[in-house]
Amino acid sequence: MSDAYQIGAIGLRTQQQALDAIANNIANINTSGFKRSEVRFADVVASRPDAALSPADLQSTAPTLSGVAIDLQFMLNDQGELQRTGVTMDVAVDGPGFIELMGPDGRTLLWRGGRLAIGDDGVLGSAAGFALKANITVPDDTTSLSIGTDGMVRAQGADGTAPIDLGQIRLVRVADPAGIVRLDGGLYQLADDAPPDEQAPGEDGAGQLVQGAVERSNVQLTEEMVRMMLIQRAYAANAQIVQAADQLMGIANTLRR
Repeated sequence: MSDAYQIGAIGLRTQQQALDAIANNIANINTSGFKRSEVRFADVVASRPDAALSPADLQSTAPTLSGVAIDLQFMLNDQGELQRTGVTMDVAVDGPGFIELMGPDGRTLLWRGGRLAIGDDGVLGSAAGFALKANITVPDDTTSLSIGTDGMVRAQGADGTAPIDLGQIRLVRVADPAGIVRLDGGLYQLADDAPPDEQAPGEDGAGQLVQGAVERSNVQLTEEMVRMMLIQRAYAANAQIVQAADQLMGIANTLRR
C-alpha cells in the first residue's frame, strides 16, 4: 500500500514542478528576450536483484523503474518576434546568438538585446548598467549612434563629418542549452564559466543585429494554456491514486479477524 502513496507523491511533485515552469513562462510573456522553458520527464531505471531469479544466479540484476527525472530545458533557439520601436538605442538579435556583457566579478553575461545606454565613463552597455564586453567607448560629442547588421557601431559627431567606427559587437552561440544558467533580468550565464564561442554577426549562423527593435519573448499564451490543462489533468490523476490508496488503507484498518 505504501508503494501507491509513493507513486502518487512522485507524480504530484513532478507535475507541480511542470506547472511552476509554465507559470514562470506566462509571468514573463512581456519580458523582452525571454526564452520559455519546457519540462521533460524521463524514467529513472535502477538495477537490483530480481526475486524471480534462481539462487544460483544471485549476481544477475534486472532493470527496475525507481522514479522520475525532471529536465528543465530552455528553448534558446526559438526566435521571438522582433518588434520595431524606432529607438536608435534599442538593439535585438535576429538569430540564435547572444550579446556579451561584463558582469560582476568579471563574469561574462549573455544578453538577447534590449535598451542600450552610455555609462558615466562613456562605455556603451545595457540599461541595467552592464558594459558591453566589446568595450566600446562613445565620444562626448556624439550626436547619434548607428549599429549595422554586422555589429559595427559608428558614431556621428556634431561637426557633421563622416561617422567614426567605434568597435564591433560580437555574438556568442550556445550549442548545448543545458550548459546555460538563466539569471534575473533576461540575462544568462554559461555553466562553469565555459569559454564562449564568439562569432561575428552574420557568420556561421550566429544571427545579425537589428537596430531600433527589441525581441519579444517566445512564449505563446495559447500553447502554455494547453500544456497547463494537460498537466492539471495529470496532477488530478495522481491525486486520485493517493485518494484511492487512502481509502484502501482505511478499509484495511477497519477489518477485524
